[in-house]
Amino acid sequence: MPILEARGLRKTYGSVTAVENISFEVEAGEIFTIIGPNGAGKTTTLEMIEGLIPPDAGTIAIDGLTWAKDAEKIKYRIGIQPQSSAMFELLTVEENLELFATFYPKAKSVGEVLAMINLAEHRNKRVKSLSGGQRQRLAIGLGMINDPDIVFLDEPTTGLDPQARRNIWDIVLNLKALGKTTILTTHYMEEAEKLSDRVCIVDQGKVVTLDTPAALIGRLTREREVRLSFLDGEEAAAAAESAAQSAGSVVRTSREGAHLALWSVQPEDTLYGLFGFTKERGYRVEQVSIREMSLEDVFIAFTGKEWRD
Repeated sequence: MPILEARGLRKTYGSVTAVENISFEVEAGEIFTIIGPNGAGKTTTLEMIEGLIPPDAGTIAIDGLTWAKDAEKIKYRIGIQPQSSAMFELLTVEENLELFATFYPKAKSVGEVLAMINLAEHRNKRVKSLSGGQRQRLAIGLGMINDPDIVFLDEPTTGLDPQARRNIWDIVLNLKALGKTTILTTHYMEEAEKLSDRVCIVDQGKVVTLDTPAALIGRLTREREVRLSFLDGEEAAAAAESAAQSAGSVVRTSREGAHLALWSVQPEDTLYGLFGFTKERGYRVEQVSIREMSLEDVFIAFTGKEWRD
């Protein structure tokens, strides 16, 4: 039985439909990521599931519990990463965790949470002196203090530098190792691809596709993009293009000056043949690369919109 079931969720604000018809299930212990363009309904969906706003239609069940009948029980089963404004700036990291722990009948050890979010060395720092990454780690710690079964993280790495972002990734993966379920929204395709067990793409208030990152990428096409640049200039690129077009595995080509791009369903075989051709003709290849499809390609294919961080 899924730990979270959302069925036919709908939410309108006057004439604006924020969420039209969203349904999905989340299995216990998985990292489930919701991505979509701005205004797609991600945050509204999360807020309905968290019990912050009521849906106009649809049902939400968390481990068989509903907000209408079991609100108090659900509050103790979920953890929500608070916004920075919910922290007490003049209290230390440890004091904030101790305060939030008093809100629940059962709480994890503050020392254990500090270790999990890698802030043990900063336990006596006031919140106002923390870096952006440290504040985000504390926010996750505050959402974990009640030892929840499900943790909701709404864009936890937005605005962080790459190192701080990866620190958050480590925490998310640690939560998975502990058997926790994580519902994540993110603005970073690489993050969704690396962390997620399954990805749900939403657009215009609807689920447009949902699957594992690998399965979503695999649905697009078997073609891979191969790029080559030639030291011998446009003549070499043109000759290589003609040779490539005669190969049965090449679907299409594009050339600009000394640079050749081709799309092949068997890129390794195509390159093997091309390298034989260029060696025979004496053409020198300066650079070569094979670009694999990514979750960003999936996003663009299903929404028609280029992703922007």
